[in-house]
Amino acid sequence: MKHRTTTAAGRALYKLRQQTVEPVFGIIKEAMKFRRFSMRGHAKASTEWNLVCLAYNLKRLHILGAKLQAA
Repeated sequence: MKHRTTTAAGRALYKLRQQTVEPVFGIIKEAMKFRRFSMRGHAKASTEWNLVCLAYNLKRLHILGAKLQAA
């Protein structure tokens, strides 16, 4: 990893990772404590993941809405 970030181009490319969805997965895993699915089967796990995503998006909308009202 060190050899990838020694050049300016490598650092710029690595910095782009912050703009992707990786922080979202980190928030879901750490802040929301979602580490594993409790349901078995693809359909049930998919439904569970949709609920997790819905919870994340609602939380995000709530935070952004509070910021907009304060402004």
